[in-house]
Amino acid sequence: MKTMKSIRFENHQVITKEAPLPEISKTEALVKVSMAGICGTDTEIFEGYAQFSGIAGHEMAGVVCRAPGKPELEGMAVAADINCGCGACPWCAAGDPHHCQNRQVIGIRGRNGAFAEYCAVPAENLHVIPQGLSMEQAVFAEPLAAALEITQQVHIVNTDKIAVLGDGKMGLLSAMALGHASGRVTLIGRHARKLAIAASAGIATMQTAADEPAQTLRSRLGVFDLVVDATGAAEGIQTALCLVRPEGTVVVKTTSRDPSRIDLSAVVVDEIRILGSRCGDIGLALRYLERGWVDVSALVEKIYPFHRFEQAFAHARQKGSLKILVDFEHKAGQGHY
Repeated sequence: MKTMKSIRFENHQVITKEAPLPEISKTEALVKVSMAGICGTDTEIFEGYAQFSGIAGHEMAGVVCRAPGKPELEGMAVAADINCGCGACPWCAAGDPHHCQNRQVIGIRGRNGAFAEYCAVPAENLHVIPQGLSMEQAVFAEPLAAALEITQQVHIVNTDKIAVLGDGKMGLLSAMALGHASGRVTLIGRHARKLAIAASAGIATMQTAADEPAQTLRSRLGVFDLVVDATGAAEGIQTALCLVRPEGTVVVKTTSRDPSRIDLSAVVVDEIRILGSRCGDIGLALRYLERGWVDVSALVEKIYPFHRFEQAFAHARQKGSLKILVDFEHKAGQGHY
């Protein structure tokens, strides 16, 4: 039996294990992973979020080895939509596997993910990476698609005043994506070096202390038409509700293992719309990356070879870290990492 190296989270430890090479059906493809990104959701899964058991990792770029139902994909560099619908429910019939109640989600729910040398992916979920786009750029397709999903859910005009809370990876990507829809986007965060990345992309920024009350922020900045909670913290949505105007919209990007508590009376009295936002269109994200509309290069803090995954994951869990990538093509003994 052919095997591969894979990563599992067990008892709050990162374990490298030999695993069977994935078997694929006629509708699936076997993808050799080239590059994977470590996401905040992965660190939450490590801590117990979603009760996931298996090989985690959902940000990936790789090359198709086999695709029985779509042989034209073989040898192509691809990125993947992580939502795998059942194909039989009303949501799937309507072309919306993202909300299929029986869906599997690569590396998050019921399906092994990209922290392994190979990954099985439904062939219909694969998007060919445009020529000229590196694996290092293409691995951002999934998180950028999630950021761009806000623009697909909310009608935004150039005069809308928008705040993005949180200067982590999703906050930065959301601010840069929204900057193409409105000229009045402000990224609010705690880290000067991260805010500088947004500023270099033409986004207004505001640095705040960890203990600054939301009401003080409101006094300093006023209220916003749209507020995006990308803090990753359970209390982020309450800050967002404080900053949004009456009849405004709060978009929640945070997934946290801790429950959030919010003042629903303010939501009712001010008639605020709260909108959850998750995954997006991988093809749209790849077009943004191909055309340079969002430059992700400054978000990469470090690239580790796969054999140093434990160090990579420890780095990704450090507060304030930017994007940590894992390179599966790099061979042990090469020293430029």
